Amino acid sequence: MYFEPYDIIVVGAGHAGCEAAAAAANMGSKVLLITMDLRLMASMSCNPAMGGIAKGQIVREIDAMGGYSGIVSDRTMIQFRMLNKSKGPAMWSPRCQSDKMMFSAEWRSMLEKTPNVDFWQDTVIGLLFDGDQVKGVKTMMGGEIESKAVILTNGTFLNGLIHIGEQHFSGGRMGEVASHGISEQLKEIGFEVKRLKTGTPVRIDGRTIDFSKLVEQKGDDEVVGFSYTEPFKISKQRSCWIAHTSLKVHETLRKGFKYSPMFNGRIQGVGPRYCPSIEDKIERFSGKDSHQLFVEPEGWNTEEYYLNGFSSSLPDYIQYEALRQIVGFENAKIFRPGYAIEYDYFPPEQLYHSLETRRIHGLYFAGQINGTTGYEEAACQGLMAGINASLALQDKQPLVLSRTEAYIGVLIDDLITKGVDEPYRMFTSRAEYRILLRQDNADSRLTEVAYKLGLAKEDRYQKLLQKQQRVNEIMSFLKENYVYPEQINGLLVEKESSPIDQKVKMAYLLLRPQIGLSEMVAHIDSLKSYCSGEDRFEKECLEEAEILIKYDSYIQKENELAEKLNRLEYVKLPKDFDFHSLQSLSYESREKLNRYHPETLGQASRISGISPADINVLAIFLGR
Repeated sequence: MYFEPYDIIVVGAGHAGCEAAAAAANMGSKVLLITMDLRLMASMSCNPAMGGIAKGQIVREIDAMGGYSGIVSDRTMIQFRMLNKSKGPAMWSPRCQSDKMMFSAEWRSMLEKTPNVDFWQDTVIGLLFDGDQVKGVKTMMGGEIESKAVILTNGTFLNGLIHIGEQHFSGGRMGEVASHGISEQLKEIGFEVKRLKTGTPVRIDGRTIDFSKLVEQKGDDEVVGFSYTEPFKISKQRSCWIAHTSLKVHETLRKGFKYSPMFNGRIQGVGPRYCPSIEDKIERFSGKDSHQLFVEPEGWNTEEYYLNGFSSSLPDYIQYEALRQIVGFENAKIFRPGYAIEYDYFPPEQLYHSLETRRIHGLYFAGQINGTTGYEEAACQGLMAGINASLALQDKQPLVLSRTEAYIGVLIDDLITKGVDEPYRMFTSRAEYRILLRQDNADSRLTEVAYKLGLAKEDRYQKLLQKQQRVNEIMSFLKENYVYPEQINGLLVEKESSPIDQKVKMAYLLLRPQIGLSEMVAHIDSLKSYCSGEDRFEKECLEEAEILIKYDSYIQKENELAEKLNRLEYVKLPKDFDFHSLQSLSYESREKLNRYHPETLGQASRISGISPADINVLAIFLGR
């Protein structure tokens, strides 16, 4: 088949590939999205959920940047929860359960409605090069398709190997073939290729679960959602459930350890530390009698359930026997066993912060092939790769989000400057400036950036300006107006907070940790009439105004620290400089600087083993 040349070819239609195709197309690039199965675009191959701790912030950031993940999540959610609500706002993280079949179908529908995106179902087996410039791809069906840039988002498919007990067979996911050829070709031209491992649990027939023996976990009464653009509505939610393993379950699982590919050495790849298999948890935490499990529905119209926390590569009969010893699962039947999968990844030190490879111009990597886990981590990389591939074709500088701007910036900087030796998962603790990177203000941080790129449209930008204006109005009202003892002392006593004996500014009272703005609105008539809106827009403005007042001192302090960091980020290091020539640097620093080739002094400062003294040497060398 003959193809016209494309600007960008995206290989793989997982979460990274879909966001990459959408971003590049919306910036005007002519995009071809190649996938092995068009029915499984943005497939939820593991748990049927989006968001969670730090991951929810990433989904909101993707949405603020004009990506699609937040919109698709909202349209297909079956349950919503705001996690960590008992902690400070830097820790609040939105999470939803999704209808996995609707999720994939909605993604495909949105991409089909996006101009400039073409689709082709095939397997890419190699890349085309002209010297150190990528020129397109070769496919299994014999096609050679030309392009100016290629974004690889192959997930777990590169030489994927599935393990269930002593059985192992090639596959990218259960029931899907692996992809061969790309890793071998890139290794031949000098890329470093390594192996990682991940896993997934049994899928259970919900008709055989005794939910009366489990603890119900309902969704929140107030559903916030992820997207800043669409008014969100959900009339009902499906519950999740909590179960627990026991010593009896553990003993049954131990019977299969001798057959475990993880323990007998057949699996060479390193698994995820923060989402280990059940056998790994039993071995690592041998003193623990029980582990918590989450029973998650996979959609509105299916009885399939995902058993979060029970990932395993043990023989299927061992998994089945152990499952039936969990309270509530005595008569359980399964749709398929859990399994582990090994796959190739490319250590991300081989990339620039734009996600373009250092070795080949126009070639970008995004998603699990960079060593990450999770749909959200993959999606944000795809978004940035799509943006930067398009910017490069326009002869513009790449967009690199800093650690002070976004969790996306933290993730990519961690990958490039620190590398990975196990699957990378995002946590709030990885962000030094998390009070600045809250889930509520992702639009304030990033939508103007997206607007300048052409990803955020005029109506979205105007909505942001309206929100910022309204937040400032509410803050001014709280700082300028008083509350009197007779208006508020009843609430203060109820909240075990000291009553006031004279009028005070509303903003001053809001500094008390026990007092929230919504409670003040309910008790102070003037404030109630000023903040009378009940729609989502007004609630978002009230929440952000409250956070900005309550945490003002913390925000100011982090802004000061962020400004110091950003000064280092603007100090560029010479490209391809031989750091061995700077003998005043420690030997370890010279080795690591030559390996990672940081682009700025700030990036150099975050490489493990680079001391403040080494940074001072570099600063002096640069005349700073």
